[in-house]
Amino acid sequence: MAGWLLTMTAIAVAGREATRELSVFQVMLLRSLIGLIVLSPLVHAAGGLRAMRTQRLMNHGLRNMVHYAAQYGWLAALALIPLAHVVALEFTMPIWTALLANAFLRERLDARKIIAIALGTAGVVIIVRPADGAVFSLGHVIALAAAVGFAISVTMVKSLTRTDTATQLMFWMLVLQSVIGVVPAIAHWQTPVGMQWVWILVVGICGTCSHYCTARAMALAEATVVVPMDFLRLPLTALAGWALYAERFDLATMIGAAMILSGNAINLRAPRTVSRTTRPPQD
Repeated sequence: MAGWLLTMTAIAVAGREATRELSVFQVMLLRSLIGLIVLSPLVHAAGGLRAMRTQRLMNHGLRNMVHYAAQYGWLAALALIPLAHVVALEFTMPIWTALLANAFLRERLDARKIIAIALGTAGVVIIVRPADGAVFSLGHVIALAAAVGFAISVTMVKSLTRTDTATQLMFWMLVLQSVIGVVPAIAHWQTPVGMQWVWILVVGICGTCSHYCTARAMALAEATVVVPMDFLRLPLTALAGWALYAERFDLATMIGAAMILSGNAINLRAPRTVSRTTRPPQD
């Protein structure tokens, strides 16, 4: 999880720097192509391209169209609003996931989830509060839309994991998003130079390594231990924004972020269903 936290913070900074002069479409295409190179050892270890075959290509395609749009929104928002705001609004994803799971997967909304949704919604309102009577910032709207897109993607991934491995999911994500993004990337192409290549490499390498880190963390520890550690990404990103861009992390943002994270923490607390006479299963 330390690897996940560091790589995701690096992506936020490198993504902002890379998209200062280059198209988001171009950065996303190069990220996918670099990711395929980084992923190739895992593909080889899994049995090569033959092992990447799937019977659910249509599902992968739909999931990645949504995920591509969400990634585009996330990267675009980095250039429009403070880094901490982007990450704080990204943490609303569990709220939308819970609502979507209830609507489409028929997962029950209990009191714990309803409280989490209420806290998260209130936190969002505080963070995206109008400034000087103006309407909500476009960057905040894009970041929220990206969070909804990620929630839809996660809901679809839950179905895909019933038949396909994590390596297959990552492989098809990178392949399909390369296909989806090649035309808009070429239309906005500008050959990277100097430090632009450095930022793109950071985005591409860290983007793939971050997924591997969190997958390994999930394999080594319980989700209720691993997932709350992701909350540290908010103060880390806020610190990076303060140190590199002199971004101020004001009191209202802190309160809103705390409400979102508190809602997530409540949602992560699994209800006690094991009786005193029953020994819980050991991993």
